[in-house]
Amino acid sequence: MKSKTVNHYIEQHPEWDTILKQLRSILKETELEETIKWGAPAYTINNKNVVGMGAFKSYAGLWFFNGALLKDEARVLINAQEGKTVAMRQWRFNTESEIDAKLIKAYLLEAIQNQKEGREVIIPKKKKTVSAELLTKMLPKDKELKKAFLLFTEAKQREFHEYILEAKRDATKQKRLEKIIPLIKKGEGLYDKYKKR
Repeated sequence: MKSKTVNHYIEQHPEWDTILKQLRSILKETELEETIKWGAPAYTINNKNVVGMGAFKSYAGLWFFNGALLKDEARVLINAQEGKTVAMRQWRFNTESEIDAKLIKAYLLEAIQNQKEGREVIIPKKKKTVSAELLTKMLPKDKELKKAFLLFTEAKQREFHEYILEAKRDATKQKRLEKIIPLIKKGEGLYDKYKKR
């Protein structure tokens, strides 16, 4: 059940209520606006996410949306999903004694300042894999073609697919497929002849 208020969220996690209440108190001493996003407390500035608060099975904590930008001199932040999460960092608490209000506030003020300055972690966009159905269907039918095609880099394979997909009419797509088959079998990239040697 998703929480509609921060009080309700805290009530749903009685095992962490003391820690959550302390963290909330520190958060409320800042200029951050309190809201609920994705069913959990979130704290924003100018409608931009700065920090979230949450309770999990084995800990309660804060997560900084652009935590990778924080100096983290106390070495308290972790990347909860190494290799997947680029910007977000967590600060986990298992007991009340781990809560250092002064230190937490310093991290919050740095995160607020970063947001005010518009600093954000740029998350690289994954290139969409595009494939032309005509070429995809042809490869298993022609072993020589498939073997030669697989020797190309992903970028060159993508060029062949895109070349076919750029055509509007089916007849043009078919002609383009027929044009690239000999190139592929010779191991020539679509644009190799235009590149400087």
